[in-house]
Amino acid sequence: MTKTFFGRLIGFLFCLASTTTLANDSPIASSSAQSAVGRQSSADWVRTERHPGDFVLADASGTATIVFSDEDAKVVRIAARDLAADIEKVTGRRPRVAGKAASTAVIIGTLGRSALIDKLAGSGKLSVAQLRGAWESFVIATVEQPMPGVQRALVIAGSDPRGTAFGTYELSQAIGVSPWNWWADVTPERKAALYLASGLRRFGPPSVKYRGIFINDEDWGLHRWASKTFEPEFGGIGPKTYEKVFELLLRLKANSLWPGMHPPTKAFNADPRNAALANDYAIVMGSSHAEPMLRNNGKEWTEPPDHFNYATHPAKVLQYWRDRIETNKQYENMYTIGMRGINDARMQGPKEDRERIKLLEQIFADQRELLPKGAQQVFTPYKEVLPLYNQGLKVPEDVTIIWPDDNFGYIRRYANEAERQRSGGMGVYYHISYSGAPMSYLWLHTTPPALVWEEMSKAYDHGARTVWIVNVGDIKPAEAGAEFFLQMAWDINRWKRENLPDYLPQWAAREFGKAHAGEIASIMDKYFRLNFDRKPEHLQWWLPKTTPHPSTLSFEESRQRVREFKELQARVEHLQSSIAQAKRDAYFELVAYPVVAAALANERYFEAELGNMERAKAANAELVALTAKWDT
Repeated sequence: MTKTFFGRLIGFLFCLASTTTLANDSPIASSSAQSAVGRQSSADWVRTERHPGDFVLADASGTATIVFSDEDAKVVRIAARDLAADIEKVTGRRPRVAGKAASTAVIIGTLGRSALIDKLAGSGKLSVAQLRGAWESFVIATVEQPMPGVQRALVIAGSDPRGTAFGTYELSQAIGVSPWNWWADVTPERKAALYLASGLRRFGPPSVKYRGIFINDEDWGLHRWASKTFEPEFGGIGPKTYEKVFELLLRLKANSLWPGMHPPTKAFNADPRNAALANDYAIVMGSSHAEPMLRNNGKEWTEPPDHFNYATHPAKVLQYWRDRIETNKQYENMYTIGMRGINDARMQGPKEDRERIKLLEQIFADQRELLPKGAQQVFTPYKEVLPLYNQGLKVPEDVTIIWPDDNFGYIRRYANEAERQRSGGMGVYYHISYSGAPMSYLWLHTTPPALVWEEMSKAYDHGARTVWIVNVGDIKPAEAGAEFFLQMAWDINRWKRENLPDYLPQWAAREFGKAHAGEIASIMDKYFRLNFDRKPEHLQWWLPKTTPHPSTLSFEESRQRVREFKELQARVEHLQSSIAQAKRDAYFELVAYPVVAAALANERYFEAELGNMERAKAANAELVALTAKWDT
């Protein structure tokens, strides 16, 4: 992705808040093999100097051929070709992707769908016992003489097509390609050779079954960028943009998407190519709490708005839902059930809660009659709906209840013992970007990973293990926050209270190299601590439609806050000249812009409050210029 993405940004957060030690046993928890092997860094099993027994992925003598079976799922072919492109980005050499293996090969396939993998398993040359019947699991193994004419192979075998794709992108990341290579211009370090230590590495199954993001409030940035820069022929977010989203999800080991739905974004299913692409990438499509049955009500409901009322027009609404099921039932979907109003409003019709509860229960029954047998169904009691649930609303046993947070990162409800026994399980809908009352935050990402860790760990311990969805706004302001959330969903044991401080240094080392990781991590840690006190979007000290009043900070506290931000800004600018030229776009996007923009926003506000209007105007002009640079 180019730097012209859009003028709201980026960030990423680490605030070592006080946390509580929690137990994390899971019915689909990571195996001991994954704990020991699956979290190895690339330095543990991918290297640039050859050791005895290593598998040669690429060096001066050439590259291994990438092989897959034609009968395998399309997502496997997509991932295989992306791996070839990623190897070229790192080494300058592009492997051949072919149906027939050479003497050294990377064999990619799905158990039960790939003849290549099934033959290796049948001959005993590949251990697949932990793959059979598993969800989204994979192994990466070296195999000697896997088939006639092939001396050595690196085998990536998945329990299902998504598992195979995850394994393939795992190798991409291990050789140095960031999941954010395209979205944040993270250029991989060039390497003359790539050698892989021999052995068997197991990954999965994931801790949470369905893991994904919700693109929301995208009219501020992603839609504008897509319509003007990336996909002008479509006029907004369409197949070309969604294809990049789907690839990103696979690189992050996610499997689900609630698509953009804000005006003026076109409805996801208005163009059949979108759903077909999601199917190609093996992405499970869903829809938000306000959009039951895969419908975008703001765009697709063409009848009078007051007819979107199940109490007065049930047949019309039911046919509207039935039509969507008919067009999309051949795909893997996550169906939101229930009903709210158009554009995230309260459900029309009933005037009292007991009437709302009765009508919702009837809606549940009627919707379920339309759905394919065994379809994944979810219900999110968001905002005004949660009190209805607490008053006794009966949700069918096999429906997943997705608990919402309060829009600011604190989960509103955890399952009790009886709810944890539900066959449909539990989930969480979480925000790291929000538009709405009492105040929005859509510019810089400032939700601390420590807060995410604390809340999501508690949710997991209370049984929320079926669906995790995070509202990421336009994606771009929330790269690291989204990744942290999805890392937890994949492996709940990866991050503990004891190693949480390692997150920022590991992220910085991956994106910018070890030499600067410590300083970048320190800068971002301070940045997030300062912004956790007060989000940049919330520097005004009043709520909409109320009388403005001064901040509660004393003169010295205001001066100290501005000083700390200015010191942070100076550190960012000092470090920039030491960043490799190929990494500077990513540094600007992921570090420099959010830190400096937050510093200028604070300077602008507090200098104005203290009566220093010239300084405030100068800070504002600097911020405008900085954002214009981002937009070029």
